Amino acid sequence: MNLLQLISMNERLELLSKTVKPFTERAQENDEKGKFPFENFKELKSIGYPALTLPKKYGGLGISLYEMLRHQEIISKADGSTGLSIGWHMGIMKHLGENQIWNEDKFASVAHAVVQSGALLNNAATEPATGSPTRGGRPKTHATKNNTGWTINGLKSFTTLSPILSYFVVSASIDGTDEVGNFLIKREREGVKVKETWDSIAMRSTGSHDLVLENVHVDEDDLVQKIIPGKKQPAGWLLHIPACYLGIAKAAQESAINFATTYSPNSIEGTISELPNVKQKLGEIELHILESKHFL
Repeated sequence: MNLLQLISMNERLELLSKTVKPFTERAQENDEKGKFPFENFKELKSIGYPALTLPKKYGGLGISLYEMLRHQEIISKADGSTGLSIGWHMGIMKHLGENQIWNEDKFASVAHAVVQSGALLNNAATEPATGSPTRGGRPKTHATKNNTGWTINGLKSFTTLSPILSYFVVSASIDGTDEVGNFLIKREREGVKVKETWDSIAMRSTGSHDLVLENVHVDEDDLVQKIIPGKKQPAGWLLHIPACYLGIAKAAQESAINFATTYSPNSIEGTISELPNVKQKLGEIELHILESKHFL
């Protein structure tokens, strides 16, 4: 069964819910060992998930932001690392497709790969020297113009999905100018290396390693966008992040309820879920979940 063949949102949500059930079983081991969840992404690709946010003209479904967030919440409830990771691809493809930011042929070629093989894309913008790009730092990564295109050198950190990405969208300062550009770099380009540095306390399975670029040559039209560091308009697709954490919160709520309704110390009759103070806490959790879901 493929999500792209289903007519209604409810049908798609139901298929995704069934698909992600094994994610929860794998999550603990992946988290403890810092393993990237390759199996999860194989299963998401098998149902066509990476293409859902692409416009219909490119072979996707062009789902609404609301539906995208519902999907992201479901995935994240099963495994937060997988939810956060795939959310970047889903949101970026939605943003690029709806706003027609890139050259038509360039975007169409990437979209075709997403539909046909489940190719994944993410931005690589953060650097050790400049921190978050939202603060306006000029990238140390730099691009030099040559007769056949561009040569790019630099280092990017927090490159989520790096073990499985087909495309990196890399921000780089353009030598000899004050300009900064986004460059589309295919994984197989010579000089592209992923240095496995990701060893965090949480989100250990996102594969957010360092991206090392050593004399990477790209074509002239791989400069897909000129950007102004730090100056960005509000973007709805970034709500995939709170959707992820809402999913995690709902998983925590479910765990708490399961424990409360099964734990029965010999000091009381029944389970602790019958105690007034525990009932109050469970009610407060439900209230916070409802508030967060409504606000999102």
